[in-house]
Amino acid sequence: MSKLCGVPWMFTWLMLVCQSGNCFLESITAATNVCRVHYYINESNLDQNYCERKRKADNFDDWRLSTEKYTAVFPVDHIQENYVREVRNAVFSVVYPTPFKSRTLLITVSKEVLEDILDLNASVSESEDFLDFVSGTKVISGSLPLAHRYGGHQFGSWAGQLGDGRAHLIGAYRNRFGYIWELQLKGSGRTPYSRHGDGRAVLHSSVREFLGSEAMHYLGIPTSRAASLVVSDDPVWRDRFYNGNVKRERGAIVLRVAKSWFRIGSLEILAHSGELDLLRLLLDFVIDEHFPSINKNDSDRYLTFFSKVVSETAHLIALWMSVGFAHGVCNTDNFSLLSITIDYGPFGFMDSYDPDFVPNTSDDEGRYKIGNQANVGMFNINKLLQALSPLLDPRQKQLASQILEEYPEEYYKCFTELFKGKLGLLGNNEDDNYLIAFLLRVMADTKADFTMTFRELSEISQDQLKDIPKELWALQDMAKHKLFSSWVDLYLQRLQRNHGDSDSKRRQRMTSKNPRYVLRNWMAESAVQKAEKNDFSENHLSWNKLAS
Repeated sequence: MSKLCGVPWMFTWLMLVCQSGNCFLESITAATNVCRVHYYINESNLDQNYCERKRKADNFDDWRLSTEKYTAVFPVDHIQENYVREVRNAVFSVVYPTPFKSRTLLITVSKEVLEDILDLNASVSESEDFLDFVSGTKVISGSLPLAHRYGGHQFGSWAGQLGDGRAHLIGAYRNRFGYIWELQLKGSGRTPYSRHGDGRAVLHSSVREFLGSEAMHYLGIPTSRAASLVVSDDPVWRDRFYNGNVKRERGAIVLRVAKSWFRIGSLEILAHSGELDLLRLLLDFVIDEHFPSINKNDSDRYLTFFSKVVSETAHLIALWMSVGFAHGVCNTDNFSLLSITIDYGPFGFMDSYDPDFVPNTSDDEGRYKIGNQANVGMFNINKLLQALSPLLDPRQKQLASQILEEYPEEYYKCFTELFKGKLGLLGNNEDDNYLIAFLLRVMADTKADFTMTFRELSEISQDQLKDIPKELWALQDMAKHKLFSSWVDLYLQRLQRNHGDSDSKRRQRMTSKNPRYVLRNWMAESAVQKAEKNDFSENHLSWNKLAS
């Protein structure tokens, strides 16, 4: 099986890049600062005949959720009691959220998610009904709360049954544009899948998830969204740094939405348990709902599905790399079948460029360091293939293995296109890969700020590259490197090959693809520290800055 060789991505990927073909990108938009890949604006679960006829709701009287699409299709756990257990022959368990015992406070909402996705006027968030809804106290008409059963490989090893241990799927909502979004409360209490957990999330991680998922959205990265964040005075005990120092924290709940919460582990648990009829049922459901271009009568539909997931996973990870994002816990239970970013835990955006950047303090061996994410992506889709294998005939298995072999090339093609865009390069040149790797080498040696290096390259004129202005501090640091001037010479020569281009057009293009702001760790921690003192102003300031 082809691998990415386990080497730092900034250098050796030059050997593997295919020189022909372009990354499958649809558009570059100034509003989102980075390329959007096709699956983020896809037709997933869109009713093409659904007309825009709804108005935004001012209350919950006529606003409906439904879980019927799941309970009507899939067998549900026959045990109704809420206690931790091994579940068999089911995709979901019926389980209601556990309300907080103490007072609950609404910290923030995403006006965009409420109004553009959920068809709720933002003013609804001021009501008691809304607070009860997003804290798990109120169950909306049509909703039967569910917890999803799934498994997964964690840090490379099969972990068995995992599942929604502190999350509740409270329903699906079809909005006025015809899109179906799945709503999930995270931190809303114990479920049959809680294992040794208490079913709660804390304020610290919940603030980070809210800001992180919204930041990724505004960067144009496929992601789940956060609709609201509430906090309570209920005590939750956590060893945040896994050092034996358990501290009392405050419980919190995030209402988050996604086109789907199914992940690779959703299929793995069924394959590992030998529940092949249920595996086929779930796979058919995912394809019908989210991959409508795949013909349900095609005997190779599972093969086509796998090919799409391979391609889109490669694209997603390349997008992560283009903004310096490290997920932190790339287990198969955290990898979406729709290739969207989900399950924000110990994630982080790089400050100084470092391929060994590890945001997860419990990842002692650096398995999920930023420079290894592409390798881990291949590991995960190989586990997906193993889960699909019982449903494939020998010919299809052989073809699927060949598709998997194409993952490195697919990733590097997209990676190259994204970084060419970040440097304002037009057309194709055989030296582009070297130019990108050269820059990353200088950035690594000087510990250059990843985000601001590319942003300042977007703002500087070609004439100024020879004598960096003092206010461009990131480039000033790089200019001290003995090889920086050599890189500048190569870069300027390459820009001369941008036929029909101008320096102002280049800067305009690059500015649209290189954000000024990402969610730096100090921003998130500042918002958390103030929130712990019931000062939520920093949360709003950070959110507004990231959305600008």
